[in-house]
Amino acid sequence: MDADPVRGLEAEDRTARGHRRDVPRADAAARLTILFICTGNVHRSPLAERLLAARLPEARVGSAGTRAQHIAGMHPATGSVLKQLGGNRAGFTSRLLRPELVAEADLVLGLEREHRETAVRLWPVALRKCFTVREFLRLAQGAAVPPRETIARAAAARGSLAPVERAADGIADPWGASYDVLLTCGREIDEAAAELAGLLAERGGP
Repeated sequence: MDADPVRGLEAEDRTARGHRRDVPRADAAARLTILFICTGNVHRSPLAERLLAARLPEARVGSAGTRAQHIAGMHPATGSVLKQLGGNRAGFTSRLLRPELVAEADLVLGLEREHRETAVRLWPVALRKCFTVREFLRLAQGAAVPPRETIARAAAARGSLAPVERAADGIADPWGASYDVLLTCGREIDEAAAELAGLLAERGGP
């Protein structure tokens, strides 16, 4: 079983909290901000962004890549898959992950562990809101509370479930593979987006 570096990052989080504060939100009732992260911001995180946005219109959903270049327009193959799955590609621009993007988000979801870990290293006090997509779905399972409480409960549940293999915590990168592989990846992300929308939809108190 692969060791999950998030446990070591928890110590960094405790230290960082004494020196840095997360960016305060002016309005506690502001729209939920969700950030997806992959490597190039070409396939996985753009699909996740637009597929969740289509299912959760009350939230602000964005994406970034740990090694992305600033390129206007969505990759043609990604756009084609997105269209098949009912998403909208209009206005997309890839962007590099920056500390302020992590700080401003209420929930940060990496497509693999390395993406989550990069986000936490950029903004250590964000540990409690950084997960992989699959990790968050496991930890938040069964929650039927307002979205920010769902995120807090998922963070509190860390360590309460048995660890999983690294591959089980991520959605594999389709970069360089065939269109069919990208389409399969898109369908996998769409299923996750449907689960996320169910967990993060605005609702009343418990």
